Amino acid sequence: MARKKIALIGGGQIGQILALLAAQRELGDVVIFDIPQLEGPVKGKALDLWESSPAQGFDADLQGTSDYKDIAGADVVIVTAGLPRKPGMSRDDLLATNVNIIKNVAENVKEYAPKAFSIIVTNPLDAMVSTFHKVSGFPKNQVAGMAGVLDTARWRAFLAMELGVSIEDIAGTVLGGHGPTMVPLPRLTTVGGVPLMELLDAESIERISKRTREAGTEIVKLLGNGSAFFSPAASAIEMAEAYLKDKKRVLPCAALCEGEYGIDGLFIGVPCKLGAGGIEKIYQIKLEADEQALLDKTVEAVKKTLSEVKL
Repeated sequence: MARKKIALIGGGQIGQILALLAAQRELGDVVIFDIPQLEGPVKGKALDLWESSPAQGFDADLQGTSDYKDIAGADVVIVTAGLPRKPGMSRDDLLATNVNIIKNVAENVKEYAPKAFSIIVTNPLDAMVSTFHKVSGFPKNQVAGMAGVLDTARWRAFLAMELGVSIEDIAGTVLGGHGPTMVPLPRLTTVGGVPLMELLDAESIERISKRTREAGTEIVKLLGNGSAFFSPAASAIEMAEAYLKDKKRVLPCAALCEGEYGIDGLFIGVPCKLGAGGIEKIYQIKLEADEQALLDKTVEAVKKTLSEVKL
């Protein structure tokens, strides 16, 4: 049985971690694509990773390239291409440059890997996944944005730090756009089955919610140059693995809503069933009035960003 093929568009910090994780988990053979000016470095990274396989004990071919033909027939495409954020920049500051990059990527993925499940990581995420979807013309189940998985991971991580408990026992979800208007849901978060709201007071929950919304910016400031790469890569791999192994995971992803939550025609972070059919189902949570108000706010923020995208 032939191994699956994973194409990584962008060989920067996130791209190289994606390649490492995909190879270590033996999800398939990996092709790392980058622009011709970076062909040498991306080939070097792929070769370096492949040379680590005897020590790590994984079987996967790794290839670096600047030719889109090499992604032909990929089962999964993960897109990280674009400029990263720098201190003082918002995700929206990246908009104009990264829209043009994503348009080019979408055209080439459509040509060479038209059946691939495509996961978009590039920021500003909500606008980039919408751009990719429109330019590629792929069905909505075939395109997803990596947002909610990362946002929820950060929410869970901060709660584990606060409570001094295992990350394994914290379950929760974060809805909405990938940015400062995202919507953590404390009411539906549990710690080993115990409702979060029985363990922390409202002030502490709001403090952790605020840190979750600003988590990406916190890392940008600490790094001084660039943005997060370990956690976005791990989140995208979780989505890719759910698709490749038909795991039917329920994960929050930026998916195209067509009436769900009263949202029509927008990619927004919502709970989705991820399996061999891609985005197989969107789950609608019955929200309370304050939660719905926050979701409405994030929808307006995404609409504003999209209004600036010229396709």
